[in-house]
Amino acid sequence: MIHVENLSKTFTDKKRGQVLAVQGVSLDARPGEIFGVLGPNGAGKTTLLRMLATILTPTSGTATIGGYDIVQEPEKVRAQLGYLTGSAGLYERLTGREVLRYFGALYGMAPEKVEARIGELTRELDMGEFLDGRCDRLSTGQKQRVSIARSVLHDPPVVFFDEPTSGLDLMAARTVVRYIRRCKEQGKCVIFSTHIMSEVEALCDRIAIIYDGKVAAVGTLAELRARTNAEFFETVFLRIIGVEED
Repeated sequence: MIHVENLSKTFTDKKRGQVLAVQGVSLDARPGEIFGVLGPNGAGKTTLLRMLATILTPTSGTATIGGYDIVQEPEKVRAQLGYLTGSAGLYERLTGREVLRYFGALYGMAPEKVEARIGELTRELDMGEFLDGRCDRLSTGQKQRVSIARSVLHDPPVVFFDEPTSGLDLMAARTVVRYIRRCKEQGKCVIFSTHIMSEVEALCDRIAIIYDGKVAAVGTLAELRARTNAEFFETVFLRIIGVEED
């Protein structure tokens, strides 16, 4: 479903010159799998996801999503993909339902299909009580659920969740985590980026740890624990990136 080979991205910084943000990343993710992408701030995670989402153009290397090349066939890649970023990105004066209808039109969906998907997502994300409220009056957790619905309205086979529970209270985070599991059950390929170790342990089938723009390790939880001789995933993570534990 996702195949990445030797993907790199270089930026030019006025003070630092050439900055290699992503260096030769190779990985694969499959349908029906939650694939975690984990790393400290500045490691290159978001740059990697933005390249795969066709927002940034790679400097070198190749990647395909659903068999479509991210550079040569970006529109076909976008049709395969739902991408939830850390920012809600909602139109504050519209209701949640109006936002979803607007994005349904942008996706080129038939009106009846849009209404059917809104109904499905309202149930799955528990949005019935607030979907007809203006977005500027919604809580952070409610906005995030509308954002998720907006990202997956076209029912894409691949979904990127970049820090989806950041800033959410416990109940809102539980709803989001439950929906991510639901995506896996539906056979979607889920790329999940987070700093919350408990979510990694609860959700991810396999994990790529990104450090200094490179893949430092990739494997199942069991494989990474065996590699580092550690039980707790926080310890696994610190040992892989070479940080001494307190």
